[in-house]
Amino acid sequence: MNTGGMEPDATQPRGRKPDGTNRQENTLMYQLTDVTKLYTKGRHTVPAVRDLSLVIRDGEWLAIQGRTGHGKSTLLNLLGMLDRPSSGTIDMDGKNLTRLPGRQASRLRAKSIGFIFQTFNLVPTLSAAENVEAALIPLGVRAAERRRRVAAALDSVALGDRARHLPGEMSGGQQQRVAVARALIKEPTVLLADEPTGNLDEDTRDEIINLLEKLWRERGLTLVLVTHDTAIARRAERVGVMSDGLLTIEGAQPTPASDPVAG
Repeated sequence: MNTGGMEPDATQPRGRKPDGTNRQENTLMYQLTDVTKLYTKGRHTVPAVRDLSLVIRDGEWLAIQGRTGHGKSTLLNLLGMLDRPSSGTIDMDGKNLTRLPGRQASRLRAKSIGFIFQTFNLVPTLSAAENVEAALIPLGVRAAERRRRVAAALDSVALGDRARHLPGEMSGGQQQRVAVARALIKEPTVLLADEPTGNLDEDTRDEIINLLEKLWRERGLTLVLVTHDTAIARRAERVGVMSDGLLTIEGAQPTPASDPVAG
């Protein structure tokens, strides 16, 4: 299995952390070692991810392609702590996620990871502002600060004038921009996007990807994006392909940390 990846263009800006400090070029956000995820279906065991070793730099954009059912979404769920591996280890920013107790994992996921899905996952009875604000409630952010951050998040995706609109009163592209605002309002370090343009037409697709790329550059996010669209994947710094649970990435992989820190 080839787990490598080409080095990004050195001219590309690396971005900044939410606190304004520079991100480090060689700092690792993720290190996966011999990760396998098995699912049981009746009497059969199905390997969704097999023997996967991978490093993802802090501030990198990695795109993952592959046919449906070959492990892309499972890998994204493992990175986002929505699922745990059957074997192997996953380190995120120096923390061993496979050893992290459930409550700590939930807290880290709520604070540090933003999710964007193909189906938007907006609550139809809540306004755009209320959908975005919902991401802050588990973090205990005060109401006044929530309102300030909601307004800023909607402005950042050019939807400040749609704050009171329900999802059913907005186009598909506008709903996905609300989903982007909801993912980013927590000021996460990682953004995981699962087919974020799968339900959009070509023009709206380009609008959403341009927005994600702009926010990635400005905020220094680590972006892992699953897509069937080769035109989108080619815009990433590295591209991987999942096939039968195996991940292949073009080129040479960044050097992993010699001594990952367990958290």
